[in-house]
Formats: sequence, C-alpha cells, structure tokens
Amino acid sequence: MATKAAARTPNAAFMKPLTPSATLAAVIGPEAVPRTEVTKKIWDYIKKHDLQDPKNRRNINADAKLRPLFGKDQVSMFELTKLVSAHLK
Repeated sequence: MATKAAARTPNAAFMKPLTPSATLAAVIGPEAVPRTEVTKKIWDYIKKHDLQDPKNRRNINADAKLRPLFGKDQVSMFELTKLVSAHLK
C-alpha cells in the first residue's frame, strides 16, 4: 500500500523576517523581510538598473549601491546569496 505523501510545508528559517544591514538597506529598504524576499528584491533592483553583464548574463555588474555590498565590481549570480547573507541579522 502506498502511503499518502505529506504536504510540503515552507521551511520556517526561510520565512523568518531578517533585518538588513545599512549597506543592504540602501538597495532593498530598511524593513525586516524573509530571506526569499531579500533575494527577490535584489534581483528586481538588478533587472531595473540593467546590471547583468551583457556578454555573460550569470555575472552581475555592481553599481554604486551594490559595490559596498559585493566588495568588488562584478559577482556571479551563484555568489550573490552568500554575499547577501553576511548583511542579514
């Protein structure tokens, strides 16, 4: 007999609102938001300001607001989450 699969519940750690540092708040705003929302807001900012590298779309070019957050002029989309995590409490 097959058992009924349990309904998937969201991970509480991802849903917990976190407070952004001043550096991150300059990009996404000062209010506490869940980690998933932080990533979404950063991508909205990147797309709005056309910061993806035109030759390699996986790379993000930092502007004046993102440079202090990234610590360098360009990061890959895979580094993004790790760099942003350091700015959440």
